[in-house]
Amino acid sequence: MARWDTLLANVHLATVSGTEPYGIVENAALAISAGRIAWLGPARDLPGSPQDLARRVLYLGGRWATPGLIDCHTHLVYGGNRAREFELMLKGVSYTEIFKAGGGIRSTMKATRAADEDELFATAAGRMKALLGEGVTTLEIKSGYGLDLDTELRMLRVARRLGRELPVQVVTTFLGAHACPPEHDGDKDGYIDFVTQSVLPRVVKEGLADAVDGFYDPLGFSAAQIDRLFAAAKDHGLPVKLHAEQFADLNGGALVARHRALSADHMEYVSPEGIAAMAGTGTVAVLLPGAFYFTHETQVPPVAAMRARGLPVAVATDSNPGSSPALSLVLMMNMACVLFRLTPDEALKGVTIQAARALGLAADRGTLEVGKRADIAVWDIGHPVELSYAIGANPCAGAIRGGDVVLDRGAFGAA
Repeated sequence: MARWDTLLANVHLATVSGTEPYGIVENAALAISAGRIAWLGPARDLPGSPQDLARRVLYLGGRWATPGLIDCHTHLVYGGNRAREFELMLKGVSYTEIFKAGGGIRSTMKATRAADEDELFATAAGRMKALLGEGVTTLEIKSGYGLDLDTELRMLRVARRLGRELPVQVVTTFLGAHACPPEHDGDKDGYIDFVTQSVLPRVVKEGLADAVDGFYDPLGFSAAQIDRLFAAAKDHGLPVKLHAEQFADLNGGALVARHRALSADHMEYVSPEGIAAMAGTGTVAVLLPGAFYFTHETQVPPVAAMRARGLPVAVATDSNPGSSPALSLVLMMNMACVLFRLTPDEALKGVTIQAARALGLAADRGTLEVGKRADIAVWDIGHPVELSYAIGANPCAGAIRGGDVVLDRGAFGAA
């Protein structure tokens, strides 16, 4: 009787595990049973012939396989777009000026409040399919463009629906503290009361969020307000994460360290003291090169200092309508290398194992290891460094999620 459900043969693996760059196993095989990796190693070490070992053998023609990619920071569900604001920024108007004039998050808030669930689903699904076409098997979606009870719930319901109807695991994050809506102008404390006392309990009751996020910034919320938000999240048993240090050093590293947040995202202005505070807490620094590029930022995240302190570093698209309308995680790998000086090995880890850590999923995915979920991306490349090398290319030839083939561009040959 066959030992395994599926065996991938004639493949090279970048396992992203161990201490060597990429965790390479050449001329390899990988077995899957019950949706999880059951065996992997050099093909010569297989305990029998492929046809005798598995019910299905897929020959990958010498292609490379990596863990399925993980986009750990997106805002995929929203109404409208902000292309006109893009034009204003090109004329020299700053993001802060646009925000203060009623644009930015509030502009998207109006369009999102006006959109029904089916409309939000259809537009988000289109964006999501671009990411799935690059081997993304897990992604996070934040709310935060409703800023009222009904729309925040609607956004999160759409995010859950996307995970049910498309071949991807969606991790949802409640970002009610994204900005202060017009009805709470001048009363951010009152809005945080509304978020924590009225919206969050409904989100939890309906099982719509896996984590809670906030925007810690002069345009967003204060440390005291974020403390209150995070205390409420913890009362409901939800982990926290934070938009931090994007436009200024507000000692956000110490804030996220105090709460042992899953991640601190953006981090252009994080200080050495903030990095030191985060080191060893398990908090992941999520770098968002798309937003850095799109907003004409010049302050580069201190990657060398993060590296020296052993701080985990993830990379994500931050896909959103205002500051990073990006739909390519592979492009973000290239940008993280070119703009932030990550190595290609660090970039690949940033969209696999470190991204998994940023979502609290590292025990289950992010590397190719026995026992982990069989989420796998297959690539038409000669070496893993090529994933960070080309600009605008998509070498993804196929993808497997939970042991099932969900994308096949000629990657899988049956025995």
